[in-house]
Amino acid sequence: MQFTGIHHLTAVSADASANHRFYTQTLGMRLVKKTVNQDDTSAYHLFYADGEGSPGTDITFFEWPVGRERRGNHAVVRTGLRVKDEAALAYWLERFKATGVAHDEIVLRDNRPTLDFEDGEGQRLSLVTDNGSGPGIPWDRSPVAADLQIRGLGPITMSVPDLKPTDAVLTALMNMRQVRSFTGADGLTTHVYEMGEGGPAAELQVRVDPKLAPGRQGAGGVHHVAFRVPTLEDYDRWTARLKELGVPSSGPVDRFYFRSLYFREPNGVLFELATDAPGFASDEPLASLGESLSLPPFLEARRREIEAGIKPLSA
Repeated sequence: MQFTGIHHLTAVSADASANHRFYTQTLGMRLVKKTVNQDDTSAYHLFYADGEGSPGTDITFFEWPVGRERRGNHAVVRTGLRVKDEAALAYWLERFKATGVAHDEIVLRDNRPTLDFEDGEGQRLSLVTDNGSGPGIPWDRSPVAADLQIRGLGPITMSVPDLKPTDAVLTALMNMRQVRSFTGADGLTTHVYEMGEGGPAAELQVRVDPKLAPGRQGAGGVHHVAFRVPTLEDYDRWTARLKELGVPSSGPVDRFYFRSLYFREPNGVLFELATDAPGFASDEPLASLGESLSLPPFLEARRREIEAGIKPLSA
């Protein structure tokens, strides 16, 4: 069994309206699903993705009234977003300058041109070139031209103090391949694991920093990273595999838009296994994804209560 890449990444925001403006207007991504956290219906769950909400393209956010994260170990520390080429990176560098987005200069990292930046809450992001590989369908209403748009998720980077236990889970349990490593400007080594056909849409990067203190989750931080399970049959096999190996997990969870399975790797990062199907068009037309509050059938009877508990997203 093989994962085919990163499915989605879920982060934390304390301000849904500002978050919505940044990811749709500044980054030009499409809000493909406006819903609530199914385990805490007082919180928005917002999904930003490509033009069709393709698996592997969405960064999502829970809105919780919490303080900023304390950066540190045992956490996802940077989220990659893919663009087509260096011309797109050059465009984004100028766009960030013009719009006041905190950013660094374009550098070559792991032999890929890369542009690091942050959203208004300090969420650590990077644009990386993918040369047109991986999922990504332009959104025709984006403020960004089609060939310059963010195409989807790229490499996800987590930080751990000790590689060995994480490596064992990634390779022996999850069937990922460690394909290379590189040393950053800070002198730390990052180990690259790939899934499926590989490439930037199918990479998990593990940075090892024995001296970094543990992080604490909060706004501007990452809640979990999810990996693509291509079929429901594969999902059932993964559920059985974790059970057979005695790995503590959530057990099967039906999120309506996909099936989920959660567990923590040994250094504490929360992993999710998520199916590609049925997808975001299960309860609303593709043309109008994200334009109204969507609730899965098991929450629909509580719609009035849920709508009363959340604030409208400002334009």
